[in-house]
This record gives sequence, C-alpha cells and structure tokens, in this order.
Amino acid sequence: MIAFHFPPAAMGSGHLRTLGFVRHLPSFGWQPVVLSANETAYPRVQAANNQLIPADCEVHRALALDVRRHLAVNGKYFGFLAQPDGWASWWFAAVAKGLLLIRRHHIDAIWSTYPIMTAHSIAHTLNRWTRRPWLADFRDPVKSSVEAENPFSVAAQQRAEQRVMARAQRVVFTTPGAMRSYAERFPSAFRDGRLSVIPNGFEESAFVDLPAVAMREPGRPLRMVHSGLLYSDGRNPVPFFEALAGLKNSGVLADGDVEIVLRACGSESRYAVDLRRLGLDRMVKLAPPVSNRDALCEQAQADALLLFQGRKFDGQIPAKVYEYLRIGQPIFALVSESGDTAALLRETGAATAVAMDDTNAIREQLARFINALREGRASKMDRNAVQRYSRFEGAAALAGLLDATEKIGRDKTQVAMG
Repeated sequence: MIAFHFPPAAMGSGHLRTLGFVRHLPSFGWQPVVLSANETAYPRVQAANNQLIPADCEVHRALALDVRRHLAVNGKYFGFLAQPDGWASWWFAAVAKGLLLIRRHHIDAIWSTYPIMTAHSIAHTLNRWTRRPWLADFRDPVKSSVEAENPFSVAAQQRAEQRVMARAQRVVFTTPGAMRSYAERFPSAFRDGRLSVIPNGFEESAFVDLPAVAMREPGRPLRMVHSGLLYSDGRNPVPFFEALAGLKNSGVLADGDVEIVLRACGSESRYAVDLRRLGLDRMVKLAPPVSNRDALCEQAQADALLLFQGRKFDGQIPAKVYEYLRIGQPIFALVSESGDTAALLRETGAATAVAMDDTNAIREQLARFINALREGRASKMDRNAVQRYSRFEGAAALAGLLDATEKIGRDKTQVAMG
C-alpha cells in the first residue's frame, strides 16, 4: 500500500482512509505492507498519530524531499522539479524499496492513493516491472487538485493520470460523481469494468466513550461547530456570515443566542476581519486545531454541526461528513444541490441544506433551523443508512476488488503457462 499521507503526518484527514484499510483488511484475508515517506517529508507531524497504526502492520519509509522546503532558495524553487508534484524525489528510493518488499513478502497486489501523484507513479513503475496487479485510489479527482500556478506540475499530473487510467487493473473513487466524470473522459476503462466507488467513512472505534450530549442549560447559547479548512474558492463562509449578521441586525438573534465555532479553518486572520466588519466577533469563534479525538468530542457535544461544500466540489464529499453522520447531531449544510455531498445528506436524512452562496436563502433557512433546535425537533439521520459508511464496510469492498483482481491475475498466468 503506497501512501504518502500516513502517520505521523498531520496534513488533514487524508491518512484516515489508508488507516481504515490497513486496520480492517486482515479481517478479509489481506495483510497490508505500507510503503510511505520519511517523516521529514511532511511539513507537519504529530507523534501521537503513530499510535493509530495497528501493531501488526509493517510500515516502511523511503526518502522524499519537499521541493518547497528542501530545494527552494529564498522561498522559490524551479517548477520543473515538481513533476508530478512537490515530492517527486520520493519515486527513486520508493521504487527500490518497493521492489525489495515485493520479493521479501511475496506481495500479491499493489495499491496506491492520490492526491500525491508520485504515489501512483511509484505504483505504475512497480506494476510494469513486477506484473503485480495494481489498484489506483483517487481520493480527489486530478483536475480539482493540481497546482494551477505550476504548469510543469499540471502537465505532469495529466500525463500520469493517463498512465493510471491505461494501466491500472482497478481505479477506485470516493464518490459516484467522480467516477462518472472519469467514465466520460475514459470510456474504455468504464466499458472494461475497471472503475469502482469505495466511499470514505468513519472509524467506529473512534466513537467509543465519546462524552454524552449534555442537556442544554437554560440561557446557554446554541453551539454550532464546523471542523476543518475554509477558503474563498469552494468553501467560502462569508455569505453565511452575512446571513448571520442579517439575523442579528433584524433582532432575530442576539450575541448570547448562538455560538458558532469554526475549528481549524486555516484563514483565521482573514475571517477575523470579516467578523469584525459584520459585528459577529462575539458570536463566531475562530478556534485553533486540536487532535481528531478532541474534535470528535467537541462535535458530539455541539447542538448542531456546520458544513460548507460549494459547487466547485460537486464530485467530492469531505471526509468530515462521515464523522458528522456518525456523531448524529443535526447538520446545517451549505452545499450545492447537484453535488454528491447533498445526495449523501438526502439519503441519510441528515441535514438542512441550502446553497452556499445564497445569502437570503441561508438567512431564512438558518432562522428555521435554529428554531427547530430550540424546540427539539431538528431532523436526525437514518442510522441504518449511516452504518453503510463505516471504514469496515469500505475495507470489505476493497478486499472484494483485491480478490477479484488476484483471481484475474491467476487466470491470466494459467493461460500463459498453458
């Protein structure tokens, strides 16, 4: 399993998908061996994340240099060094170590995960040189992830994407919309039955012993929480701020009625200016990052959860959504109606949804949502629908693909020998 994002990396939630597979695949007869990068490759690490790795999982690391930190001069680097991405140097040591691991462990299949395209480049080389079947995992579509400011990286990622779609025995996506997009662009891969969806999900063990939701004391403000990054292009909270300010200015809400917590939004200084301008700096709290466990505890004790996912990301579902679903609190979702996130929320009955850029609609729906919270009649999700999105179920789906791919490989070998 070739994964750049793996503990102790602290670069968002991307490592959780790989960890879920690593943790549960042995239940289905597959033993993962992980090939990742050395710790210095990561801009941020958290040593405690290493405790998430199962004790029986072998993890091997290969040297990778971050072109922005290790090869830059005065903050600038040559763009051609980032082909296909800023960790292209990982390819050299990882291919050598991968060949050794394949021989030592009699590896039956190769799995790699994007959005670090070098992981797919490593898998492509190992697949060509060893003929082991290859399953390529796209956590994000390439066109939504490439660095537009670096034409070398964009072109290299597009070439690598073509190689993946031409050679991988299976290509896996996290949402139906992403798979449909690739089926349109690569119809032969779709006709060959090589495209599959394995959604992200939640790890059930992470929710053990979470604190119970406390009864709201009279006079305590309703607490609404958002965990994760926000940014102007695709997850812009400013229309929500403006709607909230409209409710406050019209007397529908006062400072002590609600407390909005934006946890680890990543643009605190910028949004602090917006909040002061709108008179919301007492109602909205910009909070620093915390551990995943602490974030889950905060979500569990909130009265409601906030979600931002605009039209740009119609083919993606944030990993936090699955945690939100498992937490079970009401969700106020600012999402594109046509996107996969909105479809998931409709399926599970989990949310009040409204377009992220429609300030008037947000103001109207938010007032209704807050009233429903106060009166205890906010909608809750379908628990049976939510259980389909556990990491265990995801690993079961991947094991099924591995079983089928291995069988195809054996059949081809037998034909060749015959």
